[in-house]
Amino acid sequence: MITRRGFLTLGAATVGSGLIGATNAFAMEPRYRLAVTGWDVEHSSWPASAAPLRIGVMTDIHAVEPWMPAHRIGDIAARLAAMKPDMIVLLGDYVNALRPRFVSRPVPVKEWVAALGELSAPLGVHAVLGNHDWLSGEASAIRRAFEKAGIDLLENRAVKLSHRNTSFWLAGVADQMVSPTNGIRDLEAALDAVTGDDPLILLTHEPDIFRVTPKRVALTLAGHTHGGQVYIPFVGRPGLPAQYSGKNADLAYGHIEQGSRHMVVSSGLGLSGLPVRFLVPPEIVMVTLRGLGTSGLNLPLTSEA
Repeated sequence: MITRRGFLTLGAATVGSGLIGATNAFAMEPRYRLAVTGWDVEHSSWPASAAPLRIGVMTDIHAVEPWMPAHRIGDIAARLAAMKPDMIVLLGDYVNALRPRFVSRPVPVKEWVAALGELSAPLGVHAVLGNHDWLSGEASAIRRAFEKAGIDLLENRAVKLSHRNTSFWLAGVADQMVSPTNGIRDLEAALDAVTGDDPLILLTHEPDIFRVTPKRVALTLAGHTHGGQVYIPFVGRPGLPAQYSGKNADLAYGHIEQGSRHMVVSSGLGLSGLPVRFLVPPEIVMVTLRGLGTSGLNLPLTSEA
């Protein structure tokens, strides 16, 4: 039987825990934490005898102060480059179209692109745009800045790359949430140049496209969902966009498998809506693509950077 003193102590502890959790979600987790999540993906199209391909992923930067200033973007980019991926991909939403609460200043395009100059990989840095990049009206400025910085923007096209004598295709689609006049995704056009049986990797901002990607695509990489920004044990991710509830809940985060096709969805780095993250810290991702039977690991390997 709990005493009055015990009840008051429990109540104080509960309130204190709530305040600590709120402080962490609002002040600490979005601004200072960084998780490094690793996924191993095996696919039959990647030769078992070939060296695995390590892909570094950054997405949903949403460059605004004080939550994601240029110096933090540069620090995160340097951290990803230090992991020595074979290739780095950026999956859109570099800016914030809707100025969220508690934002002091949007970071200008030239500033956050300069911060991404910390990124370096043997097979280059490749990117797609997200819905916020289009809706903000900054898409053209981002294109120009990426071109100047040597970042390959893939809009409904594919390029052929080679990793230690293993050739593969990398394709990217334009965003699916903008109007057709702005360049909505065109998966058919993106894959039009793809020939032969070499492995194919697809970059997209929104993960919805996974439902219609052909079996030819071995691995899809996506962002957009932020992992809901908030995860409540035994409840789930209440902050997810409505389209990722119900039958589409499996597309919200992590490594998704459908038959022979694989997708990895990152929770990204920045914020939209309320500046809160709880148990969904900003993350960078390392995806390792390898041949069948060469790993046996399909679980996330997460650490704090």
